[in-house]
Amino acid sequence: MDILSVLGLLVALGAVLGGQWLEGGHLSSLLQVTAFFIVIGGTLGAVMLQSRLPVFADGIRLAKWVFQSPPCDFRGLINRVIHWSNVARRGGLLALEPQLRIEKGAFELKGLQLLIDGADPATIREILERDIDTFEDSHRASIRVWESAGGYAPTLGILGAVIGLIHTMENLTDPGKLGAGIAVAFVATIYGVGAANLLFLPVAHKLKALVTRECRRREMLIDGLVGVANGENPRIIQGRLEGYLSPGD
Repeated sequence: MDILSVLGLLVALGAVLGGQWLEGGHLSSLLQVTAFFIVIGGTLGAVMLQSRLPVFADGIRLAKWVFQSPPCDFRGLINRVIHWSNVARRGGLLALEPQLRIEKGAFELKGLQLLIDGADPATIREILERDIDTFEDSHRASIRVWESAGGYAPTLGILGAVIGLIHTMENLTDPGKLGAGIAVAFVATIYGVGAANLLFLPVAHKLKALVTRECRRREMLIDGLVGVANGENPRIIQGRLEGYLSPGD
């Protein structure tokens, strides 16, 4: 569980609701079903209209990464690559075959298999870098679902405000109905701007950072596999791979 993401969401919501309460307003005044349907429903529809079904579904699926990040153990991977290097230096590349039963990741398994099959270093790099490009492109397309929602939501908030004002103008002769129209107008704007800047855009940026981190991990693995294929000293390989580490890895 990503505690920082949970705390960030709670702090953001708490700041908005707390500010409303400190100003003497009622929290219930921020609850407007009509405004919610206009902003969230309209945003959802716009995103669905622009997206292909697989991309939209993948974008929704990726949202869980914000609170439950996929495992990304850089140091553990470095240790495994150094182990592979030592095994290959002692018994040749075919001695790595038992490692195929240990590794779980599809990318790691593909790289190991290429290494065991005797692919030359340039071929290993070319094939695996193409896989990284495909991974990055597909995931960034899915992340654009959240980026687009962050762009549409404020506009739908303005649309909700206009609808609320129209409703108000239609009932100028009936003061009892003016409050409902004005409430929709203002709360719709809050929903649009708030959803975009407190949820949709932060989710998109967090997912981008996670995809970038995974791509860096895979690039590190490629360098390690190429080093093993070239028969380099394990210490040299380790020094090169440690250059990929950043604080927190």
